[in-house]
Amino acid sequence: MRNPYRSLMRSVGHTQWFSDLGKDLVAIDRAVQKSTRGKVSLVGNGTVPQLLLTVTGRRSGQSQTTPLLYAPDEGSFVVVGSNWGQTAHPQWTYNLIADQRATVSIKGVKTPVLAELAEGALRKRLWALATDVWPAYTTYADRAYSREIQVSVSLLSCSPPEP
Repeated sequence: MRNPYRSLMRSVGHTQWFSDLGKDLVAIDRAVQKSTRGKVSLVGNGTVPQLLLTVTGRRSGQSQTTPLLYAPDEGSFVVVGSNWGQTAHPQWTYNLIADQRATVSIKGVKTPVLAELAEGALRKRLWALATDVWPAYTTYADRAYSREIQVSVSLLSCSPPEP
């Protein structure tokens, strides 16, 4: 069955105004998802697969949680450091490069993961998965100009989800 809200989101995802608004709403969406354990999101449940990624800040040492879209891949979670097409990488990617250990939470179920920065053929394959889930990533890549988007930090589950 066709989901009109999903179609609308996938369409407006390419627009600059959506990216500008999205950057500002991430903090609000983070709070909404955190308080509902990932069960409610501003993007809309069922629109695109979403997770909460919790990493350790490389400078602060504190836990930092970011809502992200993801593409499933054979038991892994593929996330993209698009930063809405900005020229700088998002902070969570730097944190994962410093410490690959993280936690993914999907609808309240937490899974410890290890991150792997995808390169070469793996990057190409995971980019295709990610853009199938969120086609606007191609637009974000065009906007990023001077940087190659850190595609597909592939989050590999290192143990079963906690109950």
